[in-house]
Amino acid sequence: MNPLPQPPAGLGPPPTTPFAVSNARRWSIVGLLFAASMINYMDRATLSMALPVISDDLHLGPTAKGMLTSAFFWSYALMQIPIGWGADRFNLRWLYAGMFTLWSLACGLAGFAGSLTTLVVLRIILGFGESIYLPGGMKIVSRLFPPKARGLPSGLFDFGTRSGLVLDGILVPWLVVHYGWRNMFFLVGFTALVWLLPWLLVFPSRLPSGSQDPTVPAAGVEVAPPRAPVLTFDRNLLGICLGFFCFDYFWYMMLTWLPDYLVKGRHLPIQKAGLYAAVAFFIFGITEPLGGWLADRLIRRGWNETRTRKGIVTVAFLLGLLMIPAGRVAGTSTAVALIFAAAFVGMSTGNLLAILQCCAPPDQVGIWTGVKNFSGNLGGIIAPLVMGILISRTGSYAPGYAFAAVLLAVGVLPYWLIVGELRPARRSKQ
Repeated sequence: MNPLPQPPAGLGPPPTTPFAVSNARRWSIVGLLFAASMINYMDRATLSMALPVISDDLHLGPTAKGMLTSAFFWSYALMQIPIGWGADRFNLRWLYAGMFTLWSLACGLAGFAGSLTTLVVLRIILGFGESIYLPGGMKIVSRLFPPKARGLPSGLFDFGTRSGLVLDGILVPWLVVHYGWRNMFFLVGFTALVWLLPWLLVFPSRLPSGSQDPTVPAAGVEVAPPRAPVLTFDRNLLGICLGFFCFDYFWYMMLTWLPDYLVKGRHLPIQKAGLYAAVAFFIFGITEPLGGWLADRLIRRGWNETRTRKGIVTVAFLLGLLMIPAGRVAGTSTAVALIFAAAFVGMSTGNLLAILQCCAPPDQVGIWTGVKNFSGNLGGIIAPLVMGILISRTGSYAPGYAFAAVLLAVGVLPYWLIVGELRPARRSKQ
């Protein structure tokens, strides 16, 4: 048997033996990413679901509520580029587990908060910990699946976020009514730590290097990169960032204000409002993997990948315009039906993630995701504040909904006019 080739002295660490990840194991990892994303959004949205009760207890007005719901995004957005760099550089088994632990503790400790300031600080810590979910998940999917098969797993693991909102919409109001909002935070935050056990048991000590088929051992050997990649910033990344800002502004407007709108604007009891919000978030979530699956299927049948993914994104974004009449119609049932229809914007999500994975250099998926998510979460910072200010000045939720819907429709333009063909950017010299 011929010995494995060795790299020239001084050019890097010794090679490791190539290996494959079984199909069952990689889908198990997607399942764990789904569960982590679900917990991520459960912890993130507990505040929004309980906001009507918390605001009454702590005497918070619309502007203070806007600041509180925005605080999470201050750290979450600022961490996206550093955590994306870390996802490309460090062992994701431990990086993801550490950040998961931090965000779960921050959620649980919110039950001790006795003032607006304390809640704001804990929300900032929560945002710091949760920053890993998308850059880390995207990096893992890009290493476990070939490019033309990433739409479904990308949409599936991100579907966990909306599933968490569904559980929140049902569970959190019930817990608040029966046990109070403080005990709700204790239960949701601290029990999530159980997830760490299967993660550490299933996730491999290292991932494949990103071959066409990660279930087959790569030819030759895998050599660890000597240092982290340098960010390649091109027009595709610019277009992705602009379009994703519009998407996230719309999404976070719904996430942070929909439950409050149903309670304060439509005068529904908190449990009924939570159920309606849960259904809207479920529709948003279930359409994520469906949109990704549909695109993957059409591409396998010979459809052009670029036009297919961008086309589905376009249709989904335009459905967001239904939020304009939803904020203005007199009937609550009609408004709720329009909100449910607007939630089909979720069809875009798996394809938005796949577009980035197709355009990014393979060794920069993490940091590209960080840059994209940073731009998107600027919308997360702005949307709650703008909505709170508009409600204070107009006494209505309709102007805030209309602005978010129009901005989402405008978000189609960067994907068609700036983002080009879906192929990896050239790597920068290192």
